[in-house]
Amino acid sequence: MSGHDHGDGVSRRKVLECMTWAGTGVLWTITGGVPRSLGIIDSAQAATAAAPGMTFLQISDSHVGFDKPANPNALGTLEEAINKINAMPAKPSFMIHTGDITHLSKAAEFDNADRIISQSKLDVHYVPGEHDFLDEEVKFYRERYGRGTKGAGWYSFDAGGVHFIGLVNVVDLKGGGLGNLGAEQLAWLEDDLRGKSKSTPIVLFAHIPLWTVYPEWGWGTEDGGRALEHVKGFGSVTVLNGHIHQVMQKVEGNVTFHTARSTAFPQPAPGTAPSPGPMKVEDAKLRGMLGVASINFKQNEQRLAIIDTPLQG
Repeated sequence: MSGHDHGDGVSRRKVLECMTWAGTGVLWTITGGVPRSLGIIDSAQAATAAAPGMTFLQISDSHVGFDKPANPNALGTLEEAINKINAMPAKPSFMIHTGDITHLSKAAEFDNADRIISQSKLDVHYVPGEHDFLDEEVKFYRERYGRGTKGAGWYSFDAGGVHFIGLVNVVDLKGGGLGNLGAEQLAWLEDDLRGKSKSTPIVLFAHIPLWTVYPEWGWGTEDGGRALEHVKGFGSVTVLNGHIHQVMQKVEGNVTFHTARSTAFPQPAPGTAPSPGPMKVEDAKLRGMLGVASINFKQNEQRLAIIDTPLQG
């Protein structure tokens, strides 16, 4: 992207080039109600529009420290993702990272991740993945990202009229690897939502999907349904997850579920391989399977728009 003009005169072609990294994360346009996913071209055009609204980014599963054949340089593809984010025509309000920042929970891996992600100059809200909780005392994640949080690291905040809730479902993985929230966190969630207007848009984000994607591979949260019970009365609920390294989306009533791509390596589609795990693809195809997401919210509109963009289209 070096050498591209990102000023007001940027050409549509160059904007589209900048936006074809849907594998890097998710760009969210929150438009006050039920989220919807835009096509990549529509997304690129939406990102250049000066319409009012709050946008934020989701990235996930950076796996800094991973160096196996599926991607020998996970740190490098994370940096590519951040460079793409920095090239966006409109600066997002903040970024959410839905876990597996590191691969082995080593101090140097967290240091390297911080060094690269901080280049975005965005506020970043983290939740842990299971790969961030591998050190014996889980101190490296907690020392960096756990201050001011509850329990194992859950918390909430408000931005642009939306209530965001970061959940932790990787502490006590159940048989088959299913995520688990636990009674203490669920009680906190109920209390956190008490008194909130039912018209308040809610965004839940956690590492492992809160909905059951594929239980045979542990792609779901055992007590996720109990968390969703607490938000069923709200008019607009969006659930953001990582963990499965691919985009999956579904809508159930007032709830839209969305999983993000990894910035490190792809995983197979559910049931298409003997087990989940890093999937080696042709080098030329790798960046098309990595990405970010962008989300945009506009008050008084009934859509929360989600844009998935790969590192390379």
